[in-house]
Amino acid sequence: MATSIASGNGRLHLRESVYRGQGCRGAYFVSGIGIPKCIQKDLSWSHGVPNILRIHTSNHFQSLANESQHRHHRTAITSCSRDGSTKYFDFAVIGSGVAGLRYALEVAKHGTVAVITKAESHESNTNYAQGGISAVLCPSDSVESHVLDTIVAGAYLCDEETVRVVCTEGPERIRELIAMGASFDHGEDGNLHLAREGGHSHRRIVHAADMTGREIERALLEAVRKDPNIFVFEHHFAIDLLSSQDGSNTICHGVDTLNTETHEVVRFISKITLLASGGAGHIYPITTNPLVATGDGVAMAHRAQAVISNMEFVQFHPTALADEGLPIRPTKARENAFLITEAVRGDGGILYNLEMERFMPSYDERAELAPRDVVARSIDDQLKQRKENYVLLDISHKSREKILSHFPNIAAECMRYGLDITRKPIPVVPAAHYMCGGVRAGLQGETNVQGLYVAGEVACTGLHGANRLASNSLLEALVFARRAVQPSIDHTKSSCIDHSASHWWPRPTMPKSLGNTVLSNIIHRTREVRDELQSIMWEYVGIVRSTTRLQTAERRIGELELEWETYLFQQGWEPTMVCLEACEMRNLFCCAKLVVSSALARHESRGLHYTIDFPHLEESKRLPTIILPTSFCRNRHKSSGFSYPVRALLEATSEVHRPLLASRYDIPPFLLPPHCVKAPSRLHPTFPNCQLKFSSILTIIKCSG
Repeated sequence: MATSIASGNGRLHLRESVYRGQGCRGAYFVSGIGIPKCIQKDLSWSHGVPNILRIHTSNHFQSLANESQHRHHRTAITSCSRDGSTKYFDFAVIGSGVAGLRYALEVAKHGTVAVITKAESHESNTNYAQGGISAVLCPSDSVESHVLDTIVAGAYLCDEETVRVVCTEGPERIRELIAMGASFDHGEDGNLHLAREGGHSHRRIVHAADMTGREIERALLEAVRKDPNIFVFEHHFAIDLLSSQDGSNTICHGVDTLNTETHEVVRFISKITLLASGGAGHIYPITTNPLVATGDGVAMAHRAQAVISNMEFVQFHPTALADEGLPIRPTKARENAFLITEAVRGDGGILYNLEMERFMPSYDERAELAPRDVVARSIDDQLKQRKENYVLLDISHKSREKILSHFPNIAAECMRYGLDITRKPIPVVPAAHYMCGGVRAGLQGETNVQGLYVAGEVACTGLHGANRLASNSLLEALVFARRAVQPSIDHTKSSCIDHSASHWWPRPTMPKSLGNTVLSNIIHRTREVRDELQSIMWEYVGIVRSTTRLQTAERRIGELELEWETYLFQQGWEPTMVCLEACEMRNLFCCAKLVVSSALARHESRGLHYTIDFPHLEESKRLPTIILPTSFCRNRHKSSGFSYPVRALLEATSEVHRPLLASRYDIPPFLLPPHCVKAPSRLHPTFPNCQLKFSSILTIIKCSG
């Protein structure tokens, strides 16, 4: 049986077929892609863009049906809006975190911008970022030192060119924020106060107490509200990207959204779309991410045929507040775990078990200042060895004045539940925090889909490698949001909006015909399924993994997905129907499967991916994992019997023959190791400015054409 994704719409599409073949474990068969404009309107909604995700081999994820699954600050002006349900803009920005807002402010100088956000405009991962932004702003620090710290933390899987670009341009991006009104802490000497966090060799963290993200979001939103060319659409959930196929090129034309307050489907047609929708923390039950982080961006891009990379690297923050260790327990479960910033350890915080025994020095010579992956695994080991539910983080040996000035938000939150952190240690536990993988991007945020750029957590730029260095996330978002501006502007100058484009794709519908009782039952069951999926991911795809447990997760997720979609269709659900809960659920399923399959493909332990079956680093596997879309997988030489691509294709091929193999089987040049291809041909053949690349490839998760 094969799973099916109805894409471009958020619809669920039940389909049955059998696929057999050879290939690697967890290999994906991705088929179906955007179709020529001339025949789009004659086909059903699901065929507007890639419509089937087929998971192949190892009898896992076998199921029917799958993947299917302000209030504006001002009224859109006539030139931006054609009718009530279709809006036309030069730029569409999906997400209102630091990446989306910073990009919007720049491109608004050259055209109209729609900022589309799932909830209120301030509700993003940015708003919850406590620690700060890392940048070289101290004379004793250096770009080289920041580069080295990033690469070491990333377990040497980082793309060095990307790292160097981000570390070099970072200081200027922070100066721009300050010029826009962002207020950061200063020391007694009048200079910026720079903190130190785990993995950093110098003090280089610019911060606003322990609420840095909130301050940046405030400054950016204030600037956005003053800009007459930017229109913010709150409570608009992005259902799917609108794409078409022009020969071998996939082109993004905008996005379909669901206004979750009016229950109206609104279509945005744009020349350029920036995907800045954040991460997928809610594939796990314990996460520091807000409720909006359900992997919508990665899932949409995957369905729109974008290349996805390194999804096995899920960062668990070592220190989220453990509510059960508080003197007064919260009466209601939190929607997301309360983060205890890395800066607490950077300022001298010490980790103890419940017997007040310090344990980090026995795991790593850097002790509490080790990178997050090391600290999280160490805590996890302590909890399992001692059969305890949390550890303690103590900063009480520092002065009360310093603690309250540096960590006022943490102190206030703990005091709400009877804990004075100036006198007692903080109960902490690891929580899902950040996706290091995502939509593969070049140095200007470009993807293999024309007109689609990515920035922020949704992107995989090569900066983080196998583990993100603390406070590099806001930095990356700022740098890539800014770098995506000029190519976006250039693209708009050579393109125009086709007002007939709105009719190329049929529209999704709300499930009003089902009646309130049935819809209520569907939503209730969907929430139960969401909880079950999260439990599976926490139990089997957590901090420490094994092949057996990953295989179990793969099987159970497939069964759960089948059961859920079968239930929906039994209740009368139609393929064109959409609702917030169902669309989020299909995105969570998609991201969970991408994580599991990528984890199964990596036969080593590196950074955030630790498996007891392959506990050591393998130099030969110091390569990224790639999930290719169908557009790269159509075998134009079927008579050869060779199914492109196969597992570890580049590993199994000599350097001399790789370019020949690539030419024969139409492998994009940018997927080859740099030394195998002349520099000019590394550019994407259909997107001249695209410089997608990593040093090489560990695994191409198999696709079929």
